[in-house]
Amino acid sequence: MKLAPRMIQSMEILQLPVMALKERIDQELSENILLEQAVPDTAADMSDSELQFERDRDRDDRESADFERKELVVDNDKNNEADFERLMEMSKEWPDHFSSTNPSANRIDDLSSSKHDTITNIESRPESLQENLLEQFHFFNCSPSVREFGEFLIQNLDDNGRLPDNPRGTPIVGQNGAPHDSLQEMIEVYSVRISPDDAQSALSLIQKLEPRGVGARDLKECLLLQIDDDTPYRDVLIALITSHLDDLYQNRLPVIERKTGYSLDVIKEACEQLRHLNPWPGRGFDAAPAQSIVPDVYIEKDDEGKYTIRLEREYTPNLTISRKYQELLAGDADAATKEYVKHKINAARWIIDAVEQRYSTLKRVSQAIVDHQTEFLDKGPEYIVPLKMEQIADVVGVHVTTVSRAVDDKYIQTPRSIIPLKRFFGGGTTNSQGEEVAWDVIRIKLREIVDAEDKRQPLSDDALVVELAKHGYKLARRTITKYRKAMDIPSSRQRREY
Repeated sequence: MKLAPRMIQSMEILQLPVMALKERIDQELSENILLEQAVPDTAADMSDSELQFERDRDRDDRESADFERKELVVDNDKNNEADFERLMEMSKEWPDHFSSTNPSANRIDDLSSSKHDTITNIESRPESLQENLLEQFHFFNCSPSVREFGEFLIQNLDDNGRLPDNPRGTPIVGQNGAPHDSLQEMIEVYSVRISPDDAQSALSLIQKLEPRGVGARDLKECLLLQIDDDTPYRDVLIALITSHLDDLYQNRLPVIERKTGYSLDVIKEACEQLRHLNPWPGRGFDAAPAQSIVPDVYIEKDDEGKYTIRLEREYTPNLTISRKYQELLAGDADAATKEYVKHKINAARWIIDAVEQRYSTLKRVSQAIVDHQTEFLDKGPEYIVPLKMEQIADVVGVHVTTVSRAVDDKYIQTPRSIIPLKRFFGGGTTNSQGEEVAWDVIRIKLREIVDAEDKRQPLSDDALVVELAKHGYKLARRTITKYRKAMDIPSSRQRREY
């Protein structure tokens, strides 16, 4: 099925969140000279003081216009006194345009300071990891070849601050299928021949830079670089990092105790120190600034206690079509001009209709969602009910894809917080009483059970099935496992405390 351009535009406008819609409207205003921001007739809403201010401003504008319309006339009889008086008045009103002297040194300083303040108030670009490391690296006293190769390595560190695993972009293995050394790979892709000793010297210098752990070839080396002679449990940490990272991940502390001879208490203390090490020392540089969220929809309560919807319209001006060009279309303009104006008028009407249609659809969809999730708004997340987009589409009388576009990437300001509109949707199941229960409610209950368990004997997935059944939720073990992993809840062995 081929969609008409107007239908495509309406769907695009509907899908835009409020700030993206503002950008789209600004773009349309700049491209279509017939499209204008509507100026509301606010005279009725003005206070007496505001009306008097507007009248005084209009009077001043008229007097200024009359003053400017006076012509300079050569009047030799009176030595042009009237004209000189006019020039004096103009010089008083616009002193910058009639300055007879060069600006003073103080004036120049003031202008310079003003420009400097403007520049210093501009948000600076955050320092990158490479810039930070290069600045430190240049303090080392080393040979030119080591310095140049060190700069090459720094420029090629990944976002974690490590040497890239595969700088060539193709799988490379060493003898007997062993992984190829990443430093050797960097030597091979370097454009200048360098000895392995000089390359290792450059890497060793980089590994002395801050933040500690940069320049590592893998996770183990990254962690080991952050251990010094003063680190508590230094020898235990080195043993854990070198040989038992997988055992730590699986929480197999008794296995580590048996293999290393360290007591469980010592191993647990070393694990606490291990948590202070940073496996990604390069992160934190070039961090994107946090983006503020502007809700498209606001929930308010009316006098009867019912939730109602209000849409955000502060950032999106009302649009109208220029009356001047409409009159031109009805006038005696030539055919080409009328055709151009007609085309622009149609484009303007399309965008106006699309924006208004977006407001209408978004309001109806949002109101239907809120009406369905009243208990969630009143009592909290554990009272959310299963809701599908098809249900809202049936209530509003639109296609389900329209509902999907209406809620896509949009947020709603609720009495509790700002949440995505999509948060209200979700599947569910039935409990032992035959009532529909949203999966979010089951996830909340699962989290409560895990948080309350005895960590010395944590519940297995089978035991979690039994516990949830006690609360009326009969679920398969594989469902429990799926949601546990989705919620980043470790397995029972990983949750066990010794």
